[in-house]
Amino acid sequence: MTIDTSIRLRPAEPADAAAIRDIVRAAYAKWVPVIGREPLPMRADYDKAVAGHPFDLAVEEDRIVGMIETMLAEDHLWIENVCVAPLAQGRGIGRLLLEQAERRAIEADRSELRLLTNGAFEANVSLYKRHGYVIDREEPFMGGMTVYMSKKLAQ
Repeated sequence: MTIDTSIRLRPAEPADAAAIRDIVRAAYAKWVPVIGREPLPMRADYDKAVAGHPFDLAVEEDRIVGMIETMLAEDHLWIENVCVAPLAQGRGIGRLLLEQAERRAIEADRSELRLLTNGAFEANVSLYKRHGYVIDREEPFMGGMTVYMSKKLAQ
């Protein structure tokens, strides 16, 4: 897959919260029939989240087409959410966002990234595995299975 070079990354600002919420809702909508409810990211308060921790946005022609939300923990960088707008999927934007998280981890002197996803989101689990993440554990949650994953970075 080639990376789309028309995409640039920039930090989110408070004014981006509504666009972030719209992208998250659009990106996660396909999972509602799979799990029978809205995934938790669809219910998040993005005004509060954008004010509280970093978001990096993938932007094309001044339109936000993807985002990654991260939080710095004591010994790792936590990826709270990553998604790409449905019409922009399949162009390498998710990979760009995951690579941005790796840069953030390295800049913060963290050698590991962690995230979780719903086990029913098989495409997501496969994507993370292709990018070097491994499954650490699985736990039952709301009638499904939460998959905890991590990636060690070379020091």
